[in-house]
Amino acid sequence: MLIRILFKYILGYVRITVEGYYIERFINICTTNKILIWNLKREKGVKLHLNIGIQDFYRAIDVAKKLKCRIRIERKKGIPFFLNRYRKRKSFVISLIIILIALYVSSNYVWNIEIQIEDNLKLENIEEDIEKAGLQTGMSKGKVNTQEIINKIRLERDDISWIGIDLKGTNAIVKLVKMKEAPELVDDNEYCNIIANKTGTITQIVAQNGTAKVKPGDKVEQGQVLIQGVMEGKYTGSRLVHSLGEVKAIVEYTKTDKIYLNEEENVKTGKKESKYGIKFNNFQINFYKTISKFNFYDTIETEKKFKIFSNLYLPISIIKITNQELQEVQKEYTVEEATEIGTKELEQEIEQEIGVGKNILGKNAEVTETEEYIEVSVTYEVIENIGMQEKIKDNI
Repeated sequence: MLIRILFKYILGYVRITVEGYYIERFINICTTNKILIWNLKREKGVKLHLNIGIQDFYRAIDVAKKLKCRIRIERKKGIPFFLNRYRKRKSFVISLIIILIALYVSSNYVWNIEIQIEDNLKLENIEEDIEKAGLQTGMSKGKVNTQEIINKIRLERDDISWIGIDLKGTNAIVKLVKMKEAPELVDDNEYCNIIANKTGTITQIVAQNGTAKVKPGDKVEQGQVLIQGVMEGKYTGSRLVHSLGEVKAIVEYTKTDKIYLNEEENVKTGKKESKYGIKFNNFQINFYKTISKFNFYDTIETEKKFKIFSNLYLPISIIKITNQELQEVQKEYTVEEATEIGTKELEQEIEQEIGVGKNILGKNAEVTETEEYIEVSVTYEVIENIGMQEKIKDNI
């Protein structure tokens, strides 16, 4: 039924009103004579609204005359009526046909590459690597070998755990999962030491298996053995074991920065200008002068691609260039103001590096003054577990 209705739309159909006392018989006779009618709507018992193909319309008129029903055309739909309406506008019809052909041809190409990374993480230079692997805008979809492209990207990068490519319309969707960094795990049956993964001062050491090589108060360097994978037995002598234990230490996080007492800062004045251009694949036409009316400004360029549906992109995009005027402003700080600015910035950086859930023992800031600037040094003391397992490579 749906295919027949669609076919009727291509050939043309009319929406009619049938009015009379025998509309029920009208429907039955049309059905018996295989006259396709659809989208029926009854009104006041004696009036019926329905759709009918133009080829069946005159047959329906004959049926209506026999039943003494009146027929009135409400509206005409379909391609024949559309072409008839614009028969005198040949240029319009020709342009429409050219556009439809262009759309059909362009639908066989990739005009947009959408990169989706799980958890909205960042992957440096991933766009360049995808293009280098062979996926580019403007290429024929028939030439896109997704498996070959995936293999090339995986060989090039070791920070991707999974990649998939879907071609939908003219859109190539590249889905990526970033490799999560994890410490190397040591099997329970392998011999290992526990070493320091950071420099610090030992506060507590619990050796559940193995021999403790440091004690509270000792300062240790990164990579130093804390619990050795060796046990001394009265009868067995020295033997290798799989070290287990926890080692806590005070770890210092220090950052330093210079804050100048007099500096120039670029401030936005609020004035801006917008310029536009149109881009056909890699060919761009600018509708503006290249010279800005501002002497000192910041430029932001955005590109909006045309699409008909969610995944049917066209090789056309609008370029918008926004110039925001900047003004150089001389800023002067007192020593106290510069110290506060520098301290806050460094504290934010260190706390971001430390992460959440850590036991912060204390923090302090040191300030060195000169005529031109102050140097701020902020140090955090954090108690954390610094033990990390490492396989024993050589037997004792």
